[in-house]
Amino acid sequence: MNSRRRIVALLVVAFAGLFAVLAGNIHAATKAGNTLVIWTDQNRAAAIGKIADAYEKANPGVTVTIVQKNFGDIRDQLGTVADANAPDVIAAAHDWTGQLAANGLVVPLYLSKAQKKQFPGYTLNAFSYGLAIKHLYGVPTQIENIGLVVNTSLVKVPKTFKQLTSEALKYKKKHHAKVGIAVQQGSGGDAYHMYPFFSGLGGYIFGKNKAGNLDPSNIGVANKFFLKHAHLINQWNKEGLINSAVDSSTAQNLFMTKKVAFWVTGPWNSQLLKGSKIKFKVIQIPKIVRKAVPFLGVQGFMVTKFATDHGVSALAQDFVTNYMTKSANQLALALAEGRYPASTVAGKKVHDKVLAQFGKAGKGGVPMPNIPQMNNVWSYLGQAWVVSTKGKGATKAARAFKSAAHNIAVKIG
Repeated sequence: MNSRRRIVALLVVAFAGLFAVLAGNIHAATKAGNTLVIWTDQNRAAAIGKIADAYEKANPGVTVTIVQKNFGDIRDQLGTVADANAPDVIAAAHDWTGQLAANGLVVPLYLSKAQKKQFPGYTLNAFSYGLAIKHLYGVPTQIENIGLVVNTSLVKVPKTFKQLTSEALKYKKKHHAKVGIAVQQGSGGDAYHMYPFFSGLGGYIFGKNKAGNLDPSNIGVANKFFLKHAHLINQWNKEGLINSAVDSSTAQNLFMTKKVAFWVTGPWNSQLLKGSKIKFKVIQIPKIVRKAVPFLGVQGFMVTKFATDHGVSALAQDFVTNYMTKSANQLALALAEGRYPASTVAGKKVHDKVLAQFGKAGKGGVPMPNIPQMNNVWSYLGQAWVVSTKGKGATKAARAFKSAAHNIAVKIG
């Protein structure tokens, strides 16, 4: 079946698979159903189409239908879609895991030791969820994170945070710039882009319990170590190193017009950077008092509960666990979206210099918490940064983050 005929009006589909499913089991499953429906986004539709074509050839009688959707709609619509129109496999972000698993919309997956070995532990943990015993709910295919883009024709690449602030403020003063580092916030806040500064001061979102699972009762937004160093935020605000008035478009414009020499952004701006005449290098923000690691986003594929209802559970499991773990498929999907592959085997085949630099900038990063309680964190943490880095009239950082921690705790209950 030609992949072009498989793409359905602005919707997307993915693949699925169960570990160690034998060919005989797959063909037996086709007696109940032989059509696998995958929801995916536009960026990966073509790459998935090619993988689906290969899967069909390897499994005669099987049809893979791809439905293309806006990425964010996949999660939201999975809980309301009628069974007849539901997907068997979905492209997903790791931080959807807790919500989807808790609602029974996705099912556990099983990988062999050899399959697991090719993935960094954090990528598998990112798709794992359970209050007591964790289960894997997704096969990771891509990772993404922000990094510090340095205009190397204007400043030296900093090796320490002290060098970074010195270079940034020196350039700011010379060019009468608004800020020293272009990092997006805006009135709504942006806890994601501010996370390296947060982690670098010792901040964390949730601690872990004895079982190693995220503990929503252990909120580290205003932990003692962080508060001890929060005065640095007041200093950054006073000096104009960062300012919450800078939003996404402003940050981009400041860097592209050389008003600033440092920009905190992600691989989604790789093509913009490559197309410019700017000489640059992407690095991880240097250690502040602790390593200034970024949040990590992991994307992959999940098998939905509907695969069982449709009689294609074995097919879905096989497609996801055995086909989506292949390094060639991992590389194809990663490059289709301009992201770094989750598979370390596929990662060695990445020859894109900028993409590789972003991948390196994510070393030691923290996967965004995938438990439902994280939904109560984003706005409060973002606003703590907004009010403490807005320039004149800013709230002292310690007070702002204590307030955020309190409000998060109340919201979680």
